[in-house]
Amino acid sequence: MSENLKSLYRQEKLPVFQNRMYDTAAEAQACPTGDMSLVQNLTTGLIYNEAFRPELVDYDSAYQNEQGISEHFQSHLLEVSRIVDRGMGKTELVEVGCGKGLFLELLLSHGFDVAGFDPTYEGDNPRVLRHFFGPGVGIRAIGLILRHVLEHIPNPVSFLQQLAHANGGNGRIYIEVPCFDWICKRRTWFDVFYEHVNYFRLSDFDRIFADVIESGRIFGGQYLYVVADLASVRVPVADEEVAFAFPKDFTDRIAERDPFWTPSATVWGGASKGVIFSLMKERIGQPVKTVIDINPAKQGKHLPVTGLPVQSPERALPTLPPESTIYVMNSNYLEEIKAMSNNQYNYISIDHE
Repeated sequence: MSENLKSLYRQEKLPVFQNRMYDTAAEAQACPTGDMSLVQNLTTGLIYNEAFRPELVDYDSAYQNEQGISEHFQSHLLEVSRIVDRGMGKTELVEVGCGKGLFLELLLSHGFDVAGFDPTYEGDNPRVLRHFFGPGVGIRAIGLILRHVLEHIPNPVSFLQQLAHANGGNGRIYIEVPCFDWICKRRTWFDVFYEHVNYFRLSDFDRIFADVIESGRIFGGQYLYVVADLASVRVPVADEEVAFAFPKDFTDRIAERDPFWTPSATVWGGASKGVIFSLMKERIGQPVKTVIDINPAKQGKHLPVTGLPVQSPERALPTLPPESTIYVMNSNYLEEIKAMSNNQYNYISIDHE
């Protein structure tokens, strides 16, 4: 390893995609995997997976990461729309990497003028173009929206510079990414996975942009957001504030004795957290039996590596023994989950402090 890189964390053979669903258990168990070698670059201060191989990553229609079915997440999106409004206004906006178009449709329903770009878009809204935003697309925006894209991009600063160039060097940008400080503080080892190349702290964006208009933490502190001037993007330089001590006990909870663990262990949440939680538990001899998710696109499909089937609450809950323990993958959804399951079980939020 280069002397310029500080090693933080390693895991081997993680699924390349947490949110890609498979039709059969065998297909899921044979899915491609990659290694995690988390490092901090001592020149820029940025944190990323040095072992990431972009050629392994190819997003397609089997990729399902939709969270918008949850009322709690809908409330989060409304909060984001208010930040976008006060930071960039409602006109001449572009969402880069708009995915299935959920947030774009919400903005349109609230009077925003917004177009979207995403090569994997499956809908029929003519405002969404199925390719990347770049020079020559014929659109210049007052504001670009980049929600949960930058953590997936190798060389994120270069990518931001390309966006600035594509937009004529002008405008503002809204960025939303997971908060690495929150991950480390909560020891949420299930939030470090292959799809996310980069792991950002709020201070990183103060060095990436010379002009940050607004920034903060949202979604219960799990996400960071930044509104910045695109013209001010720059290669960050490490300073005295970027020194980072990765917690030595980050993965201790994986093997901790769990008094609630039973052969009928149930996970609620078949997305990234649930995939990694189930995989690591299987590796220490505590396999998960049942995975529940409210997303119809996941139900009847299988999680990568473990091959666990994903079931709807209506199908899974009647099969659970009385007083079963449900491991809730995201505490933001705890009250929703209790309501949907009539508060009949023992609930453990795995991201508690």
